[in-house]
Amino acid sequence: GHGLDSQEHRCRQFATQHGYEVEQVFRDSSSGGGDFMKRPQMVELLKYLDAHHDQQYVVIFDDLKRFARDTIFHLKLRAALEARRVIPKCLNFDFDDSPTGRFVETIMAASGQLEREQNKLQVLQKTRARLEKGYWPFFPPTGYKFTRDPLHGKLLVPDNPDAEIIRVALEGYESDRFSDQTAVRDFLRARSFRKGKKIYDTQVKRLLTQVLYTGYVELARWKIGRIKGHHEALISLETFERIQAKLKGKGYLMTRKDYRLDFPLRGFVTCAACGGSLTASWTKGKTRKYPYYWCRNRGCQMRSKSIKKDDIEGSFEKLLDRYTPKIAILKLAWVVLIDVWKKRVQELDKYKAGLESKLRTVQQTVSNF
Repeated sequence: GHGLDSQEHRCRQFATQHGYEVEQVFRDSSSGGGDFMKRPQMVELLKYLDAHHDQQYVVIFDDLKRFARDTIFHLKLRAALEARRVIPKCLNFDFDDSPTGRFVETIMAASGQLEREQNKLQVLQKTRARLEKGYWPFFPPTGYKFTRDPLHGKLLVPDNPDAEIIRVALEGYESDRFSDQTAVRDFLRARSFRKGKKIYDTQVKRLLTQVLYTGYVELARWKIGRIKGHHEALISLETFERIQAKLKGKGYLMTRKDYRLDFPLRGFVTCAACGGSLTASWTKGKTRKYPYYWCRNRGCQMRSKSIKKDDIEGSFEKLLDRYTPKIAILKLAWVVLIDVWKKRVQELDKYKAGLESKLRTVQQTVSNF
């Protein structure tokens, strides 16, 4: 609002009434969390006083609560001003350097600190209560905005077109239309998500892990579990859970950094004793090296027992012969693969065309300039 303007107006009136000439105004909108040395304009004030140390100034505050945010820093700031021979003036409090005056001033500062801490506690309690009732009290995530509802008060509502783009992106990632987060990012870019602003991988991760899109609210740092919210969902909770499972790699094969053609089944075959994945390596013999698969899991009774590469891979080839898919299934898989690939190429082409259009516009603007 106009809080700072009103404070300045009253301070100027005070200066006029007492015959002071206003030389400089320091408008500080930051509380600094109590420490006056973290308040930018308070720091500027002290610098200004130091730069004009040969003069004596009167510093006018609107209210004693504006002087400092807690008792300790109130006393430190008073000492800092005294060291610079500054006379502090306050519109609603008379500074008195007598023992009684100092005592009253300390009590007033402590009272202000208590009031602020109580207000902070009340805000936190009300915010927590709002969360526990199924409402999101913080800044809305991308795809939502706040509206004033006659029944619910401040309520999240979908903010289109971003909300619809997010819904398609999340459902596409869950259904494997988008194979990975990079594909999701490319889709968002192609759709001019967030009015064409640059999309980073971290933003994609936040979208994929935001539970608010399911119509639920939760806040882990406050130990508030998942609660059904009153806002409209973009995706189902089941879809969200499948997305989380995919992000964690459950049910999806991961490419190994140490993958070698020498041991194509490493990481894919398991130990018959403990169920853990088998590793593989070459073992040096008297005249040459021999390939083996073996278990290295601690506590396994078959640990370090070697199995010949030909035995495992030969058995696997026989297994493949028994489960060869039908030609019709292979053809269908090929058609689906090509269709998905073409759609992805089309999306990238659209994104590229959009960038080229923006480039031409910029180049024309530069040329005109």
